[in-house]
This record gives sequence, C-alpha cells and structure tokens, in this order.
Amino acid sequence: MSSRMDPGVTGTLVIAFFITCLIYVLIWRSHYRKSQMPPGPTPLPLIGNLLQLNLEELPENFTQLAQTHGNVFTIHFLNTPVVILFGYDTIKEALMDNGDVFSYRGKFPAMELVFKDNGILLSNGEKWKQLRRFGLTTLRNFGMGKRSMEERIQEEAQCLIGELKKKNGLPFDPTHSLNLAVANVICSVVFGQRFEYGDEGFLRLLQMMTDILDVLNSNMGLMLNFLPNVFRHLPGHHQKMFTFFSNLQGFFMEKVKEHKETLEESFPRDLIDCYLMQMKREKDNPTTEFNDENLFAIISNLFFGGTETTTMTLRHSLRILLKHPDVARKIQEEIDLVVGQGRCPSIEDRSKMPYTEAVLNEIQRFADIAPLNLPHSVSHTVTFQGHRIPQGTMIFPMLSSALKDPKYFKNPQKFDPGNFLDDNGHFKKNEASIPFSAGKRICPGEGLARMEIFLFVTSILQTFNLNSIMDPADIDITPQSGRNGSFCRTYELYLTAR
Repeated sequence: MSSRMDPGVTGTLVIAFFITCLIYVLIWRSHYRKSQMPPGPTPLPLIGNLLQLNLEELPENFTQLAQTHGNVFTIHFLNTPVVILFGYDTIKEALMDNGDVFSYRGKFPAMELVFKDNGILLSNGEKWKQLRRFGLTTLRNFGMGKRSMEERIQEEAQCLIGELKKKNGLPFDPTHSLNLAVANVICSVVFGQRFEYGDEGFLRLLQMMTDILDVLNSNMGLMLNFLPNVFRHLPGHHQKMFTFFSNLQGFFMEKVKEHKETLEESFPRDLIDCYLMQMKREKDNPTTEFNDENLFAIISNLFFGGTETTTMTLRHSLRILLKHPDVARKIQEEIDLVVGQGRCPSIEDRSKMPYTEAVLNEIQRFADIAPLNLPHSVSHTVTFQGHRIPQGTMIFPMLSSALKDPKYFKNPQKFDPGNFLDDNGHFKKNEASIPFSAGKRICPGEGLARMEIFLFVTSILQTFNLNSIMDPADIDITPQSGRNGSFCRTYELYLTAR
C-alpha cells in the first residue's frame, strides 16, 4: 500500500495554508490600520519593519523616517510597536511637559533576565522613586568621610597624568588609560577605594564589563531584547552574557560582604556603606526596597552608566582637540590664566573658564554618544500630538535629534564651540543640549560625569600638548560606522610636556 498522499489532498492543503496566511495578513493589517498609532512604515506580520531597518545604523534610519512620517512615528521590531520622538520640541513636550506619563522605563528584556526590575535603571513606581532618591542624595552629599567627590576625581586625574607620562612621548591609543581612570572614580564612590592600574582584580572587573557590553551591543544582543523568550534558549555568543554577569555579581557581592564586616555607621566610606545603613534603618519595614538584589543592581547601574559613557566622551574630546589644535590652545590659554601650573584644576575654576566650558558642552553635543537614549514607556494610554499611544508602548526619545536640531544649533553637523558662547564670549546654555536626557529620567550621574570631564580634560591640557600622528585635516571626528552612531573611531596620539 502506498504511503504517498493523494495529489488532490496535497493541493487542497497547500491552498488552505495560503488562504489561512492571507486571512491572517488581512486581519493583521486591518488591526494595524485601526490602531490609531502614530504613522510609520507599513510593517509585515511577525517581522515588522526589520527588512526596512539597518540595525547597525538606526539613528540614520530614524532620521530618514522622520522626514517622511513626521516627528512622532511608529516602527515595529518584530511584533513590538515602538514610537520614536524626533526633535527637541517633541522630546521636551513628552519628557518635560508630560513627564508623569512618559517617565516610565520601557522594557529592556536582556537586562531584565539578569536584574528583573531591580535597580534605578529598570525599575518603575515606588521602587524607582526610593532608589533614585537614595542615589541622588548619596552622590550629591558625597562630602562624607575624608574626601569630597571633587577631591577623589582630582586625585585620579593626577594618577592618570602619571600614567600618561609613562608613554614617553610615543604614540598610543588613549582608550585604556582613560577607562582605568574613569572606572577608578566609580570604584572610589562605590567601594571607597581606588585601585592601582595594574591591579589584577581591577583589570578583571573591567574585562567583565567589556565582555558584557560587547554582547549587548551585538545584533544577537539586540534580538535578545526583542525576543527574549526565544533567544534566551538559542545557542550563540549571547549566552556568555549570563556567565559574565554571574562573575560580576560575585565580585560585587564579595565587596559588599567586606563592607558588612567593617562598617562603622559614624564614618560611612562610600555608597555601599550608605546603602547598608539604609537597609538597617528599614529592616522592620515590610515594603522596603533596600535589599541585596537592589544593591547589586544599583552598583551595576553606576559602573555601566558611569564608566563607558564618560570614557567614550573623553575619547571623543581628545580626538576632536587633535582635529582642532587651535581650540586646544585656547583652552590652555584659559587654564594658564585661571589655574596656572602651581595647582590642580578645580570645579570652582569652571565658572571662570567660559571658553573651556563651551568647548566641553559642544563636545558632548557633537559626540552624541547616546543617540537613541534608553527606552521609555507611557504609564497610561495617552493622546500625544494627535496620536493615540496605548499604555505600555515603548518610546525612544531620540536624543541625537535634539542635539543636532537645526532650530537650536547653527550648522548642527559641524563642531562649533560658538553654539555655547554669546557675542561677548560668555558661556550660554542651550536648552536643546540634553546629552544626559531630560525630565524625570535624566541621568542621575550627570553632575559626576560633568565634573569628571572638566577635571580630566583640563588636567591633561594643563600638563601636555596633544599631538596627532596624522595631519589634523585628515582626522575624521564622525562616529565609527556600523555602531549606531555612538562609538568613537580608534586613533593614536602622542603627548609632549608643556
């Protein structure tokens, strides 16, 4: 007896399959059109707009889509609708004028697989309010103990200068040295100590962070965010992330254990001490959010949020100054006038150095290291600029579109410190310059980052002249292609003593 299926039956099944698919597509498209979501490119069932997007150049994609669909538009990552906010006025209306609605954190599944909804970065509601208040208060009042925040950064700046002197005027890539210094500032804040640059434990910590970021910035890491239940079980390099995070947790919690054994409540040394004291105060509170899980998440938030971004900004800073040696010389003239060579630069000097302040603000605007921002979501269904956005919809306020907004910046694609100087050469703020985001979800480490950038850059220029191994005219200061517009190109420089 033949096991072959009757050709007529086979044909019927094929026809039924295609009719079912057609009906599904028609129903899906009808539902999509009736959703009243902001306009955007028409998505396909299941895969959304993936075929229309370059996952390695999303900022450029979104800029082009805004020209077609307006400043509020929808794209679909697979079946997930995402609303893009484009231009400073649109972002301001959402994050500042309607902050209560747009201040919720959007889903970040790759991180939620590790942290759940713990920490400042991923949490919402009362948990977020408590933990953010603690973080802001601790960072703002970090005059406890022997040294203020400024003194810790000044000390690290001088250690960095010592490290750079060891280069003996030879060409080198500054990335590693800058990363060591910036990470050590966070170590001082969190652990109450800095590490020697050759310390094995310190270098192991930085390598673990680098490994995790490499996974998250890969295409597989991106897909893990949009299909976590599928990609969590698929083989691939992204699976190593969970091992990396487990090792990182072991490192951090060993430091917490040491702090618990040596804590002196009358003399808190760092953020961990402050957190442990808060845990003790709330030990009888059944709704407290101060526990070990949130502590691990907060420490991780500070290291990932405060190391990579500041290091990247400093890398851009030196590269841009190599491209514009006249700008570097003007900063040095201001340093010589205000600070001199007899002491370290201080934060008090910043108000007396308007050109330096303008340059550093312009570097942050031009470098544009977080073009897409972190995802937000709406706390409830809202009508925004005539469009209905359902509760829980993921929102990306595109910071790049504010930092490069032609309404607020003349020649926004060009590096120009004049964007932050008035006609008399005084520093002037520009409301559209929001490299740390805006509204209630603005980066809690903004003050620390600005302090680091000022003290590190001025300390370097106080001590050294920057020299390029190539003609400044040939230096490309645009971001590295294929990395979503945020990564500085690799380069080398050499330093000569002033």
